[in-house]
Amino acid sequence: MAEGPPNGLPRYRVLTGPDDERFCRRVSEVLDLGFRLHGSPTVTFNGENVIVAQALVWLDA
Repeated sequence: MAEGPPNGLPRYRVLTGPDDERFCRRVSEVLDLGFRLHGSPTVTFNGENVIVAQALVWLDA
């Protein structure tokens, strides 16, 4: 059986933040750790910025 997520991270994560390069890099870093996207991103507008949320899951092999 594959090990769980690194660094004691939970198997399910939701990243949120402004729709910018930093958010995309955060999602990319988690994907590089071995997590996989779970569903489509959610996008909203808070009156000032576009805010994105993306769920990620750790899948055991």
